[in-house]
Amino acid sequence: QVQLVESGGGLVQAGGSLRLSCTASGGTFSSYRLVWFRQAPGKEREFVAAISWSGINTYYVDSVKGRFTISRDNAKNTVYLQMNSLKPDDTAVYYCAASTSSASVRVGTNMNYWGKGTLVTVSS
Repeated sequence: QVQLVESGGGLVQAGGSLRLSCTASGGTFSSYRLVWFRQAPGKEREFVAAISWSGINTYYVDSVKGRFTISRDNAKNTVYLQMNSLKPDDTAVYYCAASTSSASVRVGTNMNYWGKGTLVTVSS
């Protein structure tokens, strides 16, 4: 059974930066596509970013392009989300997820494994 554990969340002022990490245990990390989702209070879960098995291909929701960067270190079984120029609208619980299929990474129901999330709060 694969377990995903997120870390790095916290409170930051608008314009600041945070780096989220998600470390996996169990399974074959290098075979998963890794995805970050977020859910703001009172809103539906939203796709944020994804990275391919090799790390070569990355995908972002338009609202974070140019500000967030997803990366992975297969040797450390860890995926990262570097978040710069944070805005109050980025406030949410951020979830790490892993997919073993070729289905769209933008759809949460296509994920096989989920972490419990880490809270990011951006103050204005």
